[in-house]
Amino acid sequence: MGFMGRILSDTAIPNDAGVAIEFGVAQSAKRIDFVVTGKNAKAQQTAVIIELKQWSTVKETCKDAIVRTILGGAEVETYHPSYQAWSYAQLITDFNETVRDNGIALEPCAYLHNCASGDVVNGPRYAEHTARAPAFLQSDAAKLRAFIRQHVRHGDAGQVMYLIRDGKIRPSKNLADCLSSLMQGKREFLLIDDQKLVFETALDLARSATEKAKRVLIVEGGPGTGKSVVAINLLVEATNRGMLVQYVTKNSAPRSVFEYKLTGTLTKSRISNLFKGSGAHTETVPNTFDCLVVDEAHRLNEKSGMYGNLGENQVKEMINSAKCSVFFIDEAQRVTWKDIGSISEIEKWAHRAGATVERLSLQSQFRCNGSDGYPAWVDNTLQRKETAHVTLEAVDYEFEVCDSASALRSKILEKNLISNRARMVAGYCWDWKSKKSKSQNDIVFHDENFSARWNLSADGSLWIVKPETVTEVGCIHTCQGLELDYVGVILGPDLVVRNGLVQTNGSQRSKMDASIKGYKKLLQTDPETAKYRADEIIKNTYRTLMTRGMRGCFVYSVDSETNAYLKSAARRSTPTPQQRFEKYPGLQLRLLPPSEAKPFINCVPLYDIQVAAGGFSPAQSGEQHDWVELPEGINPRQDLFVTRVVGESMNRRIRNGSWCLFRRAPTGSRSGKVVLVELLDRQDPETGGRYTVKIYKSEKRAIEDSWRHAKITLLPDSTRPGFTNIELQPDDTEPLRVVAEFVAVL
Repeated sequence: MGFMGRILSDTAIPNDAGVAIEFGVAQSAKRIDFVVTGKNAKAQQTAVIIELKQWSTVKETCKDAIVRTILGGAEVETYHPSYQAWSYAQLITDFNETVRDNGIALEPCAYLHNCASGDVVNGPRYAEHTARAPAFLQSDAAKLRAFIRQHVRHGDAGQVMYLIRDGKIRPSKNLADCLSSLMQGKREFLLIDDQKLVFETALDLARSATEKAKRVLIVEGGPGTGKSVVAINLLVEATNRGMLVQYVTKNSAPRSVFEYKLTGTLTKSRISNLFKGSGAHTETVPNTFDCLVVDEAHRLNEKSGMYGNLGENQVKEMINSAKCSVFFIDEAQRVTWKDIGSISEIEKWAHRAGATVERLSLQSQFRCNGSDGYPAWVDNTLQRKETAHVTLEAVDYEFEVCDSASALRSKILEKNLISNRARMVAGYCWDWKSKKSKSQNDIVFHDENFSARWNLSADGSLWIVKPETVTEVGCIHTCQGLELDYVGVILGPDLVVRNGLVQTNGSQRSKMDASIKGYKKLLQTDPETAKYRADEIIKNTYRTLMTRGMRGCFVYSVDSETNAYLKSAARRSTPTPQQRFEKYPGLQLRLLPPSEAKPFINCVPLYDIQVAAGGFSPAQSGEQHDWVELPEGINPRQDLFVTRVVGESMNRRIRNGSWCLFRRAPTGSRSGKVVLVELLDRQDPETGGRYTVKIYKSEKRAIEDSWRHAKITLLPDSTRPGFTNIELQPDDTEPLRVVAEFVAVL
């Protein structure tokens, strides 16, 4: 921050330019180091994105946008800072409709303030990326200042920042929906940070691998980290480079959906050659493929074939079949008795084949609203592993525990109206009666007026994309490897909570479920191992189901004690962002419950009135209010309060609908300040309201040893024409009361 402080000390950079530090990127956990906003010479709204690096040395690699530097005491490969800054700008542009509609210019750059040499960073190897986002070095402070001045000629008091932050967000892209254009080489998903590193590393290994120098790359990543997105992009790019590549997955559901989406774009034989099941390589000639891209590698089995009588080991057969094998894996998603996919299993067969093994991980969360906290909370709540997320406090993800299966179904039906991307799923605890008799329902709760069929009917694995199947219930076998916007999860009696302890019981699974086939037999000979394995499978199953939703999850347990436990674990002492927005539209600040609120020590009042700038509605009482936490760096005081400003008459400084901080009854000169005033004997001529926010200007004249107002003028400050001054003459009796002085937009 000291380096940036010196950069911004330039008097040519407007004092009222907006500045944000650690600015969050919507629908991801990504944060931009530094942003400066304002307007350029053409009055276009602009945001300069600055990625800061403390690196002192940088080395070149043969991979696109990848460099080597010292991080954490070791030399590692990482993404070029110019690519990182540019990708963040593109991510905002892709998802933020307000940025596109308002023509806001995003100007990315990087600042390596400790790096003396630009031979590598600004070398020809990375020219494409530095052309889109220049990289400034230790000696380039003047150049960075000039870059900022070029794009921020005029200040905006942070308005652009709030436009971006509060902008309308476009729904996230679904991989299956974008598959056709991806296969045609169109860029649908921008690879961010660790995704780019994995992608470029995998391409490099596939290019350099030979029969005598086999390569294996293991990529770990939890739900929503982009494993399948990177895998499909890798399939497309490697194929375009002339390599013989296949995408492999044990789950038939993703392959069925992919085939459905690609029909009409590629021939059926072409689709079949590109997308294969995990048992397709039992008789493949060694090193036939340049690269096998193995998605959902945790689901691999030992044997292949319908009866489990083919081949020796699927991991071994894939490594033998290709010069390079890339395994995308999340060991916490092994959900059947036969799943053997593990890092140790892959490493064992790779070493036996003489292959060199590399490991990378995907950490960035792009599901669950970009919230890393929600998957961690699921792990803690299901008692898979202990995490710091005991509750959903401060987790920006829509989650609700429903009181009945019918209530859950209503939620999903409502959400599905948006884009046909909401479905119900459940643990496999009910027999599949409708398989033989379509007139029967499989999951029936008579006391709740709920009945539904399993999805495994005419549509099979396409259930997740067919609009008419929203009333059916999916299971782990037809949703793993795919994603929804909203998921509704019914927990069966195979997982219950007793006295705060999560207990699982494999015997409560349907006898028609093959996931734990072998459990009862092992239970007789080694009950401890049988219970341990069943516990892992059941918890992993619900973890996987509960993380299918990109935007939200609704849960209902058939066991009342379990439902109560889930409600307690999901508690938030403050409203969720959605609940907060419903009561106070656009509010980003945290509301404190009475038990936490220490008035004017850790919070200030938030009044449920609408203070208007040119359109102030009649004030409500203001006596009833919530307590709100102020942003870091602003200390609560007795004279501060928060309320909302609506209207356009002050939009150069205060955007319509902004939540603002005010200081009560300011003393001293008010001239030139923005104030909230109450008009005591008249109305705002534009709106008819008694209250307004304007710039205060007064003309005074001396009378003997005192003075009095000659004229008071309330001035608008708007980009829109038509707003006039409010002028008050000295003969007016108490024409107004200055309620408060405007401090800041929050």
